[in-house]
Amino acid sequence: MMEQSQQTSGNKVALVTGATGAIGKGIARQIAEKHAYEVVLLCRDEEKAKKAVEEIKKSTANNKVRYELVDVSSLASIRNLSKRWQGRLDALVNNAAVTPQKREETAEGIELQFATNVMGYFWMVEQFIPFLTESPSPRVVNVASYWAGGLDLNDLEFKNRPYNNDMAYRQSKQANRMLTVASAERLKSQNISVYACHPGDVDSTLSNNLGFTGSDSPAAGAKTPVWLATDSIGTGGSGQYYEYMQKTRCRFGENRKEVEALYEICDSFYR
Repeated sequence: MMEQSQQTSGNKVALVTGATGAIGKGIARQIAEKHAYEVVLLCRDEEKAKKAVEEIKKSTANNKVRYELVDVSSLASIRNLSKRWQGRLDALVNNAAVTPQKREETAEGIELQFATNVMGYFWMVEQFIPFLTESPSPRVVNVASYWAGGLDLNDLEFKNRPYNNDMAYRQSKQANRMLTVASAERLKSQNISVYACHPGDVDSTLSNNLGFTGSDSPAAGAKTPVWLATDSIGTGGSGQYYEYMQKTRCRFGENRKEVEALYEICDSFYR
């Protein structure tokens, strides 16, 4: 059974996607250490979700930790989540990502890595705008990567190119950084700050699928996303990209023509 989407009065609320993975669980745990926050883990696997919630509650002594089941590669699943959500949202951390070895499509007919890593971020932002605007200082943090590039606006789903999970991943992380710029501009009038960041080189299932290990711990990887989600950084950095808690130039976000073209393509999947 899904847990009720009702915040506890007086608490800030943070929502973390992909929260049973190495980085996602690290992010959820570090936010939960700040007892002013209620933390909601978005997960696909209920058994893993229950285990993660209990681990975080025990290690942080914060009982305001719960989960919701959702498949962020599915617009229908995200819409169902937003329909049952109640109360404001202070921080949305888009972290969920997959790196399948072979090209797969979702039930909605979208290439799985693009659907999860890119559209999942886009759809979560769009569906949760009404709840973010109820917060006095709403944040969106898009966990991207410095391992980014190769985006092809004419073949985002690898329908024409041979699928390669590393190429698809790098493209998706470039897209995250570009869409952060587009969203920041569009949400400025609603006082919603949007950030992108590289979490570090964490040894995780995702990185292992790409053929990499990692030298950073999940706790180290969570540090920058949590800082952006909860610190009093203000709105001055909205639309910017960060690595290791430092604002870093993002050449992808500087190409406004491609940024707008990508946003329009993603928006077409939302209709």
